Amino acid sequence: MPQPTPQHPDQPQPGLDPALQQALDDLADATGRPPEALARDAVARYLEEAGAPVRAAAERLAVAHAELLRRLGE
Repeated sequence: MPQPTPQHPDQPQPGLDPALQQALDDLADATGRPPEALARDAVARYLEEAGAPVRAAAERLAVAHAELLRRLGE
């Protein structure tokens, strides 16, 4: 996956309101990690957590309709 172009450290992250940007910058300073890395990790974690119920529902539907799906695949 291509890495985003680095931004100047004082440049706000796209889509973040000032309070959220400040909290991200503070956490970056406290942890010694770049804000971009923290944001990337947070988005990945959110997508994993938010996607879990969707994957579970898809699995339930696949199991419930396995025979139909098998016949459609023939």
